[in-house]
Amino acid sequence: MDKRFYKWEVLLLLWMAFLLNQGDRQVFNTVLPAIRDALHLTDTSVGLIATIFNLFYAMMVPVGGWAGDRFSRKWVTTISIIFWSVATMFTGLATSFMWLIILRSVATGGGEAFFGPANYSLLGQYHTVTRARAMSIHQTAYYVGVILAGWLAGLIADKLGWQYSFIIFGVAGIVWGGIMVFRLKDKTDATVTVKEGKERIGFFDGFKTVFTTPTALVMTLGFSALIFVITGYMTWVPAYLQEEFSQSQAAAGFSSMFYTYVAAFIGVLIAGSLSDKLSVRYPGSRMVLQAIGLLGGAVFLFFMGGKSSLWLLYLMFVGWGFFRAFFDANTYSVLYDVTPSRLHASCSSAMIMTGFAVGALAPVILGALKQNMGTLSATFPILAVIWIVSGLMVLIAAVICYKKDYNKIHQNEEN
Repeated sequence: MDKRFYKWEVLLLLWMAFLLNQGDRQVFNTVLPAIRDALHLTDTSVGLIATIFNLFYAMMVPVGGWAGDRFSRKWVTTISIIFWSVATMFTGLATSFMWLIILRSVATGGGEAFFGPANYSLLGQYHTVTRARAMSIHQTAYYVGVILAGWLAGLIADKLGWQYSFIIFGVAGIVWGGIMVFRLKDKTDATVTVKEGKERIGFFDGFKTVFTTPTALVMTLGFSALIFVITGYMTWVPAYLQEEFSQSQAAAGFSSMFYTYVAAFIGVLIAGSLSDKLSVRYPGSRMVLQAIGLLGGAVFLFFMGGKSSLWLLYLMFVGWGFFRAFFDANTYSVLYDVTPSRLHASCSSAMIMTGFAVGALAPVILGALKQNMGTLSATFPILAVIWIVSGLMVLIAAVICYKKDYNKIHQNEEN
């Protein structure tokens, strides 16, 4: 096996797995009204299914991170995709609210929690010099998955029924998991196995490392700000288009995602390639690009609330999506640059749990602000301020902390 080419095969295997991961989440959002009507549920009860999913996912991510550092990352990743895909497939057979909670919120959410940390750390092991580029290409699976699954799940539901959307996506995940069993390999070079085998991984080691390493801590705070704004955007912008621009549900759902994620797809590839080139001379440039992403994105966020032409609003979506990708492309590259390789999965889980715990508050906070202010448009400047503060904080850390933390980690791993 040619190692030069196999690392790109690893990227392909994990890219498709990530697409199925994000597609699986979007399937539920797409067919939610059909599930509600078919099982005679209320809006509150179907919302509770999604809430429990996110909470259970957040609780289980640290366990997934620990498992990714303690055991084979190949098998943690592979078993995860097969497990959640089986749960997704059986979700199509659910006949009650309780079965949806068990199969969707608990089984699917728990299974997906083991995927992220091991997935990113395995990709980071295979790609060192090309890390940001590989991570940015990997991130495009998220954008493609959201758009593709939203369209395909709706098409399947219209033709065959909502149950088949879950069944077909579940079967696809099981098949791809089977391919990964035979094609995906753990990184087994001496520098990794010897160093990672020196001591047992503690459950809280990732949290201790992230919260005691200045660069990693600031990165996690920036990531939390990113997730907070993105969660608020995805929850409320479709409603904003319906209320302020009289769009239908279908048109609002498409417009709020398409322009943003096509721009993000382009931005993440540019940012990843640029990051790898600049980091050869100055590793801290990865974090500088993240700061540019938050600050640039804040400008477009600020003007989203203007009640002007619809196409001007779409331009704001494009600009925001393009700049947010500069943060996306470098998230795990920055984290892995300043944390020990043996703890990459655990550190990822600490960052993910923190980010999603903060992000989970966005829908309710923005909903309360909307209710008090009378319109959602007044909340966009608040979101812009959050990104401006976070962007400045990330920029300061890039200048003051990054080099010190970067050198400390690389000196320790060379000894």
